[in-house]
This record gives sequence, C-alpha cells and structure tokens, in this order.
Amino acid sequence: MTRTDTRHITLIGAGLAGAVLATLLVQRGWRVDVYEKRGDPRVQGYGGGRSINLALAERGRHALRLAGADDAVMKHAVMMRGRMVHFLDGRTDLQRYGRDDSEVIWSVHRGELNVVLLDIAERAGARLHFGRGLSGVDFVARIATFTAPRGGSTHQAAFESLVGADGAGSALRTAMAKKMDLGDRIESLGHSYKELEIPPARDGSFSIEPNALHIWPRGRYMCIALPNDERTFTVTLFLPNEGEPRFATVRDGNEAPPLFKRDFADALPLIPDLEQDFERNPTGILATLYLDRWHLDGRAVLLGDAAHAMVPFHGQGMNCAFEDCVALAEQLDAQPDRAAAFAAFQADRLPNARAIQQMALENYLEMRDRVDDDDFLLQRELERSLAQRHPDRFMPRYAMVTFHRIPYAVAFERGRQQRELLVELTRGHASLDALDWGAVDAAVRERLSPLRMDA
Repeated sequence: MTRTDTRHITLIGAGLAGAVLATLLVQRGWRVDVYEKRGDPRVQGYGGGRSINLALAERGRHALRLAGADDAVMKHAVMMRGRMVHFLDGRTDLQRYGRDDSEVIWSVHRGELNVVLLDIAERAGARLHFGRGLSGVDFVARIATFTAPRGGSTHQAAFESLVGADGAGSALRTAMAKKMDLGDRIESLGHSYKELEIPPARDGSFSIEPNALHIWPRGRYMCIALPNDERTFTVTLFLPNEGEPRFATVRDGNEAPPLFKRDFADALPLIPDLEQDFERNPTGILATLYLDRWHLDGRAVLLGDAAHAMVPFHGQGMNCAFEDCVALAEQLDAQPDRAAAFAAFQADRLPNARAIQQMALENYLEMRDRVDDDDFLLQRELERSLAQRHPDRFMPRYAMVTFHRIPYAVAFERGRQQRELLVELTRGHASLDALDWGAVDAAVRERLSPLRMDA
C-alpha cells in the first residue's frame, strides 16, 4: 500500500451526509473515497422499516444547492404546510408552520434521497466502495481495515484523515474511543417507535391531506404521518417504554387494532396492513448521543449522527448533518492543517448541535402534549401577531430553525427569551382581545434586540 496524497479524504458511510460531503469535497478539488458496509442501494434497493421520514428544511436545502443536488432532490419531495392535528373526537386542525407557502418544509423518503445523492456524488468523481464495513483502524500507521459483511474478506487502505458519517452506531467513533476519551454518553428518551404505512386511495390519490404532517397527539404518546411522492404516507407510532400503552403490552399485530380503534380511530381505516406492518417492522429506540470531542487531532473527525444523534421531533437531524458537511468542507479549505480544521469545525458546530438536540427534545413534548392545549394555542396566536408587528425583533423559534440558517444556539436562546415573554403576556387571558397592545409592543422593543438574519 502506498501513502495517500495530502488532498485525499476517506469517508466512512455512504448515507445522506456521506454522499453530500463527498460531493462538496470533490467540488473543491479533493480526492474522496467513500466506504459503506451496506450494499449499493441503487442495485439492491433500500431496506426500510426503521426509517422515519425526513423533513427537509432551508438548512438542508442550502447544502443541497451548494452540492448541485437541490433540483434532483426536490423532484421527490412533498410540501408540508403545517401540522394537521387529529383530535381524539375526530376533529382536525391545520396549524401552519409559517406565514404562507414560502415557509414550508418538505417530506422526503430516506431511501429515494440516498439514491439521488449517491448518483450525484459518483458523477462528481467520488469513489464509492460498498460492502466494506470499517472493522479496525491503526491510527499510528494510518491504515484502515474494512471487512465485507458477507464472506468476511478484508481490505486495507491507507488514509490521511477519516471522516465518520456512519450514523449513530458509528464504527469510526468506536475506534476513536479506544484511543481517547470522547466524553460520550447516551440519554434514552424512554420511548420507542414503530413504522407503518398508509397506501394510496383506490383512485391512486393521497388518502388524506397530502401537504401536511399529520399528528395524533395523545399526551404521553402519539402517531404521526408524513407524505411520500408515490402517494403513500409513512406512519410512525411512538409509545413510552413504561406505562400503558407500550410496545411490551401491544406485542403483535393482533393487539395493534384495538389500540388504534381506541386512540387513533380515524387513522385505523387508512392502514389496511396494520397487523402485518406491526409485526414485520422492527421497534426502534429513541435516544440522544452527546460527545465532548468529535476529532482525534487531524486523523479522524465525526459529523452528523455519528457525533450528535438526536431524537427526530424537530425534523433537523438530516438538516443539521448537511450543515455539518458544509462547515467541514469550508474549514478544510480555510485551514491547511487538518487538526486545526477539525478543531475549528468542532468549536463551531458542537454548541449548535447541543442546542438543536435540546430543541428536538422540547418539540416532542410540544407535539404530543401541547398542540391541543388552550394556553399553548393562545401563545401561538400571540406569537404570530408579534411576528407580524415586529418582524425585525420577533421570529418564532420554529421559523428561526426551519426557514432560516440562524445558528441553532442563537435560535435556542432567543426562543427561550420569546417563550418567557409569551407566557407573561398571555397569563390570565383567554383571548388576545383584552391585551394592551401598546404595552405589548413596548415590552417587545425593550426585551428583544433586532435579529441578525442568515449569513
């Protein structure tokens, strides 16, 4: 084996982030090899059953535009205007995400997206190696060993730097942890999930409103449904690990229909294969991964879920990972020393990752507990009014996170300040009619400085 050149990067993982980063680096003149333990999904198909649908937001689209992938991806995306809340009594209510159709998110199927991004990366010049899972790393000699899942044959490759885009179960993170303390810890949400499917209607159309993220909030648990471009919906049932109901007591397909009949009655007729999906698809766990260190000097660095896996309730896991890709590519261009580039990348992104991890946890509580709460709905009404009255000072946290590229850490802190203000201004009120709008406007101007928009 010969040493690689100084403009070479070895990526571990050919998922979404790995494909985008490979494209961004090749565009910048890097030679890129990507190793993936799975087979090529473009050949053997994408294995589903454990993949919550993805919500593409402005941060992610910005990265895709830089990679020249946005147009191709958007052909497979379905617009979601807001949350369609399904109440227990059968009522529904669309709660818009933004002001109009310029402020929406897009539902994309993970498998379709991965195929599109791999094609683009390969056309750009990245070299893709499938069926090769990282099984060992000699960080002194800078030799990586890869093993085929079938047959167990091994392959060794010299590297200058390894980039771990290999997800929450990252093999590179495991190898790095043997060399240094990464300060890793995992916090379980105490909930699990099961993926189901709503097929198209008999005439081939969507069975329910296509341009919405559907939510059936039931306090400690919930069900959601996101549209796909083939007119299906990916349904995800979230249940706690303790109490009732839980997957330990709703054990098989025969026990699923009674749960849905009681708690998600309007969804039940939409899922004709409920029993089969329930038994066929695995139960996934939900947890947050925290690391205090993402890199081993200039030899290895982690990004995306490998560095900061989060629960999926803000729809930002993919968007955050794509933002990581842009930030790392820019640092590698700006810093000739890889250790300095990786350190600068971590310094920039780690506080923002921590912020969106926390916001994702908070959004779960909001989705399951608060979207049908009167106090919350009144605060949302005032939030919309203040955003119109003070567009330079008041922006809903969701908008900062989803429709802009304001740093997550800034959005988190500003959201905290705004939430305190909303609670204070609505306390003791059943509607906005009795508010002293002069005092409200003065409070906004006094408490909130003008916002800095996207860079």
